[in-house]
Amino acid sequence: MFSTTAILAGFLGGCGVLTGLYWIIVQVRMLRIARFTPKLEDGLDLQKPPGLVSVIVPAHNEERVIERLVRSILSQTGIDFELIVVLDRCTDGTLDRLRSAGGDDPRLRILEIDECPDDWAGKCHAAARGVEIASGDWLLFTDADVGFDPRVLVASAALIEKEQVDLLSAWTSLTAGKWWEFVVQPAAAIALLRIFPPDRVNNEERPRSFANGQFMVFRTSVYREIGGHAAVKGRLLEDLAFAEHMHENGRRVRIVDAGDMVRTSMYRSLGDLLMGWRRILTDASKRNVAYILRNLLLVLGSGLAPLVCWGAISMGILQVAGPDASRSGWGLVIAGGFGVVSQGIALARIFRSGRMPVVGVLGWSIGCILVALTLAGAIRDLLTGRPVKWGGREYVLRPGPR
Repeated sequence: MFSTTAILAGFLGGCGVLTGLYWIIVQVRMLRIARFTPKLEDGLDLQKPPGLVSVIVPAHNEERVIERLVRSILSQTGIDFELIVVLDRCTDGTLDRLRSAGGDDPRLRILEIDECPDDWAGKCHAAARGVEIASGDWLLFTDADVGFDPRVLVASAALIEKEQVDLLSAWTSLTAGKWWEFVVQPAAAIALLRIFPPDRVNNEERPRSFANGQFMVFRTSVYREIGGHAAVKGRLLEDLAFAEHMHENGRRVRIVDAGDMVRTSMYRSLGDLLMGWRRILTDASKRNVAYILRNLLLVLGSGLAPLVCWGAISMGILQVAGPDASRSGWGLVIAGGFGVVSQGIALARIFRSGRMPVVGVLGWSIGCILVALTLAGAIRDLLTGRPVKWGGREYVLRPGPR
């Protein structure tokens, strides 16, 4: 019969080995994703196409970030453009800050709207209203909390023409000025990447439908042919809906890595961040409770794994240092160390690629637990019909098909 101590030692050692192997697989997967994900900066080496880019920004109470967005767009070089900001039922100082940032630049056009039809999501309606006054050959939809490198527009237009795609979207870098950003954002982003790995999204034969609403560039002619935002008007996450709609209509979608060329400051507080990711991951999982639960368990397991590995190391050290020192103690130390080192190296690479401070790796377990609680909240919302607040409205989300 095995003693309780032996069973615990076996469990901890096994978890250490499995953790180490898992994160080696993750690193191999990262290499494949990097290989099959084009970079936005690749467009800078291409010939500049003639034409006009219409940048359309739906904005609902965005006084915190609107100035940075406007200044970064108006500093674009190498291509003609217009910036259309649609103020959607704003009740704060967004308009004043917008005018302050834009001055009398004729490329900036401001449209104020004070209502939204009941059957439209607020962001979709605001974006559609912006298109009504746009005159560009390409339409770039972005959010007010995004900042652009001065070469983004010319690189985007060059890439969409060179690759002959109909919708070009991008993974953007997330800001990390607050501790909760570089602790929670990586764990949440990885949860989303599990659902939509870029190499699967860019697979021409069996693409997985994904786009990032922070950065979507359409050919204007294609946008109008597929029905524009009216085709996805009731969807909370219009970006995923657009990607699905494009694929259903035989159109090509491409996701690129924007790197430092596009940076997003998503939320002003930890509570806002967790609520935002709850909304994103709920719709990304097609509101499927079983799928969300699976993701929750993966996130939670990933966060608890290093704690278990350190438990193996600690138990091993105690056995080695005790009066009955044995080889099994060294085995525990090696197994736990393998897991800790393997995970640490993988996470350090992930944090660097996401432009996050590597020190955030130390808070990985906390970030995973917070994201797991967020996913638990998503399940509760779906099962109880608790409304989700977004863009000045409330939405009741119902569970999707199993």
